[in-house]
Amino acid sequence: MKPTSEPLPREHSSETVLQCILKASTSELDSLQWLSDQVASDHTFLFAKAEQLLKKRIKDGEPLAYFLKGQLYFEEKRYEDALLQFEQNTDFQSMYQLGVMYYDGLGTPPNSKKGVEYMKKILNSDSPKARHLKFAAAYNLGRAYYEGHGTQFSEEEAERLWLIAADHGNPKASVKAQSTLGMLYSAHAKDFKKAFFWHSEACGNGSLESQGILGIMYLHGHGVRHNLKAALECLNQASDRGNVYAKGHLVEYYYKRKCFIKTAEFAKRVTENDNVEKIAEETDCLPFYISRGLAMASFYLARCLQLGRGTQQDLAAAKKYYSKAFNG
Repeated sequence: MKPTSEPLPREHSSETVLQCILKASTSELDSLQWLSDQVASDHTFLFAKAEQLLKKRIKDGEPLAYFLKGQLYFEEKRYEDALLQFEQNTDFQSMYQLGVMYYDGLGTPPNSKKGVEYMKKILNSDSPKARHLKFAAAYNLGRAYYEGHGTQFSEEEAERLWLIAADHGNPKASVKAQSTLGMLYSAHAKDFKKAFFWHSEACGNGSLESQGILGIMYLHGHGVRHNLKAALECLNQASDRGNVYAKGHLVEYYYKRKCFIKTAEFAKRVTENDNVEKIAEETDCLPFYISRGLAMASFYLARCLQLGRGTQQDLAAAKKYYSKAFNG
């Protein structure tokens, strides 16, 4: 298991800064005359419009505008610009983003120790302005202890912090922590019942990762009684939402039940998109599980092609997909 950072929690809106800024008052937007003749739907010009509007708000002394400008750069993956902007601010949201950026090495060489320090400041703060960030900060600190980066390795401390972050399944807490606890308890068959509990909580709170894993647990009777109907329901729903690990297990399920045409057709669709990084960004699923799902789909497609099951036999194509299955 290789956890990833918790995205910045949104206190009110899930929209991007660009979307929020472009909902600004007509009078503010009308003042940006130099962009009035450009194509309104062009992202480059929309970004420039938002950037100029934030500069105006900063000049007018609006405190939140400093953070929003940094977040605008962050969302556009202009990490060096974002880092410079966040470092000029003292608010907790900027502090949180600095912690993520230093830990993950976004716009700067990785400095996990500095990232840990920022997260500790948030978690230990008594300020009401830090309250909505505490669960996510606890999750990120748990990740640091689990990985032993920026602090001493301690799975026990990681578990303690993730339990704080998960907050008994609170939907307003860290859903990523809830899902991660499920993975932690699944590891090495440590405690499947606890794993099932936490994946259930995370799934109920919207976790796509946990929804797929729940399907697998139902399918194999791990931590819960075997339930094929529930397994297929979870796997199909997760698959429809883009969970590649769930798709890989569905391919395996079809093959083992000798539904070879369905296996070959579905596996081919799954393997058409093998950009793990992009899939992870779009689904918030871990790259490890995405790669596993792609490997499973590639293996069973190769098997079908080798034996001519559900598709025309093609040994050269089978060799290619076997290679993808075993080498990634």
